[in-house]
Amino acid sequence: MERKKVLIIIPAYNEGKNLPTLLDKLSEERFREIGDILVINDASKDDTREIVHSYGLLMISNIFNIGYGSSLQTGYKYALRQGYEYVIQLDADGQHDVENILKLYEALLTRGCEGKRPDIVVGSRFLEGGKSFQISNSKKIAMRWFSFLIKSSTGKIVTDPTSGLQGLNKEAFSYYSRFSHFDYHYPDANMIIQMLLLGYNVCEVPAVMHERREGTSMHTGLLKPLLYMLTMPLCIWNTIIRIKRGLQK
Repeated sequence: MERKKVLIIIPAYNEGKNLPTLLDKLSEERFREIGDILVINDASKDDTREIVHSYGLLMISNIFNIGYGSSLQTGYKYALRQGYEYVIQLDADGQHDVENILKLYEALLTRGCEGKRPDIVVGSRFLEGGKSFQISNSKKIAMRWFSFLIKSSTGKIVTDPTSGLQGLNKEAFSYYSRFSHFDYHYPDANMIIQMLLLGYNVCEVPAVMHERREGTSMHTGLLKPLLYMLTMPLCIWNTIIRIKRGLQK
């Protein structure tokens, strides 16, 4: 059997209530024709493992919880070792509409205004044609702040800097798979800045996103969003300094 070019990565932690709906949609032939599906079960305490097994999908189960960023990097390493050419990542909570997969893949294969294909495609709910669920004022402020930091440090406008819905070519996910090249905790705006400063081509496409129906987000509560707001600017400054000083290539 000829290997598919695309690996669809889904990191999951205690998303047993949301996974069946998502995996039912991904079971459609048009998605199976595009790529293989890999679920990274991050030591979930619910029935995530059993659900994924029932669909007969590829799964890597972490023996202990290593977090969202590390789970993504595990997927990148798997894609590299298995010879995939593209990675498309989406969340297990159902917020990323599966139709976005087709848009991301098409964008990865299309040469842009600079005459070259993008290395990273970010799904944005804020571009024309995109759709978003209701976002809290605090998160809106954070996103505008991160967009400003991206623009001021790279000259690039990114409308949805915290979007986890992304497509990557082999050059990009190969770079992410290496030690110290990917943020294990908060891989958001800091990673976009890193890749832009290193010369990677990053673009956005309109994306449709839905509100989570079950469970809680990793940024739920009072302290977690506050910690995120305080930590991300520091991660960004660290990224910029390391690249400007030639400490990361």
